Amino acid sequence: MLRVGVHVSIAGSIAKSVERAETAGCNTFQIFSRNPRGWAFRDLDPGEAALFRENVERSGLYPPVDHMPYLPNLATGKAEFYEKSITTLTAELGRCGILGIPYLVTHLGHHLGEGIEIGRKRVIAAVNHALAEVDNDVILLLENTAGEKNGVGSKFEDIAAVMEGINARGRVGVCFDTCHAFGAGYELRTEEGIEDTVNRFDEILGEKSCMLIHLNDSKGELGSGLDRHEHIGLGKIGEEGFRHILSLPFFRSRPLICETPVDERRDDAGNIRVVRKLGGG
Repeated sequence: MLRVGVHVSIAGSIAKSVERAETAGCNTFQIFSRNPRGWAFRDLDPGEAALFRENVERSGLYPPVDHMPYLPNLATGKAEFYEKSITTLTAELGRCGILGIPYLVTHLGHHLGEGIEIGRKRVIAAVNHALAEVDNDVILLLENTAGEKNGVGSKFEDIAAVMEGINARGRVGVCFDTCHAFGAGYELRTEEGIEDTVNRFDEILGEKSCMLIHLNDSKGELGSGLDRHEHIGLGKIGEEGFRHILSLPFFRSRPLICETPVDERRDDAGNIRVVRKLGGG
């Protein structure tokens, strides 16, 4: 059975996210552990954290996934923002441990015109610092990006270069985002293209490094560099593309998180139903 979920809100209490995920038909789910649009955050309430863990265990939804907030940039050369970004990454790793969340997803950031190599070195230093500060079993997942200007991590080779510099190699993995990969030029519309993309991933990063899939269609064309998510099957990858994607063990055997829109065309539960249908029930 496919493990499919969506990103759910923690409004009111982080423990309520589990019930929201159940209502949407998830058997895995993703959250922000705090307000994703600011730097400030409060410590987790021990009672709320305990209730979250209880709810996850009761529900059988697994794995729960945490995503880094929007503001951090692990590749920036702006000292104040870089330090804040490292502090946030370190804090999120700790929060995941308290909540019993096994995976934390992060984007690698933007080098702001200073060059991909400098950006990668900053990411490596930031990740090494954060992992050294936090002693737990949480795995940090590096997410591929869509090929936007100054982005770090659009190519599999970029992610591999970062991973090679990580001291605690067993504590990092990859989150593969279909919309981002398509935007960065990896073909996902045809059976041949998808197999070639997976083979390239395996050659460069090793298939076992991928621990999570962000399953999103794309509003942008192949190689457009656009990070704009669309409902499953309604974007440029299309239904046929996702039917092929969901036929491969690379995708079927991993948790699938949809970060798709909610609008008059379809809600979260609707996207989960479409994924299950295209994946064979």
